[in-house]
This record gives sequence, C-alpha cells and structure tokens, in this order.
Amino acid sequence: MASDNTARRWFALTRDRMPGLAQQRGWPVFEDHCFQRILLDNAVGEKWNNEIPAPAYRNAPDDLLERAIALGEAAIAGSEDLDDLNRNSLAWRGQGELA
Repeated sequence: MASDNTARRWFALTRDRMPGLAQQRGWPVFEDHCFQRILLDNAVGEKWNNEIPAPAYRNAPDDLLERAIALGEAAIAGSEDLDDLNRNSLAWRGQGELA
C-alpha cells in the first residue's frame, strides 16, 4: 500500500503538474485520470487493474507507485516519450499497437 507521502506526490504530479504542461508539450492527453492510466499501466507492464484493485493510489505497493511517478517525472524531463507510453497503455487495453 502506498504511503501518504507517495500518494500526495502522485496526485501533485498527475492532477497538477502534468495536466498543466500538457498543451505546451503537445501531449496526447490532458486529464488527470489519463495520466494516471498511462503511468500505472507502464509501471505494471499491462492494464494496471489486472494487478492492483482500485483505487490504485490506495492499493498499489509503494514501489510500484514510485515507478509510475518516476515515469511521469521522466516524461516531464523529456527522457520518456509520453506518446509512446500512451500507445503502450492503449495496446494493453486492446486499443492499439505497442510502441
């Protein structure tokens, strides 16, 4: 289960920072739940709720949520491509091909 500190960082990242940067970065999504889906799916390596019961912020192990946060931070820094991460997520959900 994620710690309160990790959950706070998760929400700051996915509810504030990433949506605030979405338009200027040309990201394919702009809503918080989309960033959460993308980052969690890529941290898990499949559709996240195949492994973690909802709500993920409460039920994900701390190390998994930390991996998802690291992916979001890397997307902000430009060392991960959010478009690729989104394509992976959609493919795991049967909506596209893996990047």
